[in-house]
Amino acid sequence: MANRFAAAGHESAAAVSPGSPSGGLHPRVDRAPGVVSLGDGVQIGGGRPVLIAGPCAVESAEQIEAAAALVRRAGASVLRGGAFKPRTSPYAFAGLGRRGLALLGEAARRHGLKVVTEVMDPREVEAVAEVADLIQIGARSMQAFPLLAEVGRTGRPVLLKRGFAATVREWLLAAEHLFAAGAPGVVLCERGIRTFESVTRFTLDLGSVAYLRRCHGLPVIVDPSHAAGRADLVLPLARAALALGCDGVMLEVHPRPETARCDRAQALDPAQLAAFAAQWERVPW
Repeated sequence: MANRFAAAGHESAAAVSPGSPSGGLHPRVDRAPGVVSLGDGVQIGGGRPVLIAGPCAVESAEQIEAAAALVRRAGASVLRGGAFKPRTSPYAFAGLGRRGLALLGEAARRHGLKVVTEVMDPREVEAVAEVADLIQIGARSMQAFPLLAEVGRTGRPVLLKRGFAATVREWLLAAEHLFAAGAPGVVLCERGIRTFESVTRFTLDLGSVAYLRRCHGLPVIVDPSHAAGRADLVLPLARAALALGCDGVMLEVHPRPETARCDRAQALDPAQLAAFAAQWERVPW
């Protein structure tokens, strides 16, 4: 491995300071910046947490326009929305594809928001990179190494969700793949792991968030929506994550959750988002 790095003109793992957090296991992660810029003054890391919000999927022009408006009113700076959706069932709504991507970008621009959206297929990376300010690697794709390499080569910062059966070490090594391919910055996103507990959709691993904040420099945000699987638990988990000092939260919100074509049980409605935003504004970050 050391020879491969040296041949590529990079510092070898063996040359990394023994005092680095990983002892040389993921040298690029250890040297990575703690702040990821999305442009126009929007950044993740550096002290003030960022609010990312939007629907699970882009469903129509009207829906994503309404979502962008309510997200902006709530004080969020980044709009999330899926154009390409990884669904457990092959018969479930899987997004609008490139049409959804265009609608997402248009709505974000109209409301002065940055865009984060997921890519699953290396063949769609270029199209996603044209719209997204932050490219999302979803939990199911965390170790899809050809995809990581393709995304890293775009020059866009990356939001890397933790696989729901992945250790922290595996997660950080996935980030190393992105940096090795050329990614300028990586934001880690804890979205819950699979345990024996079934009262929530997944188990939000806040212990790992605390560890990463203490022992590593990458920005870390939390997605409480996918962990909870139910809207009434999302905001308590979000507040707990913020109390740990995470760099932001990503919330699923829908103008009319009862009509959502995916993940409706965990989507916040406009009133819930507004209530959270009011609390957010009162905190002296």
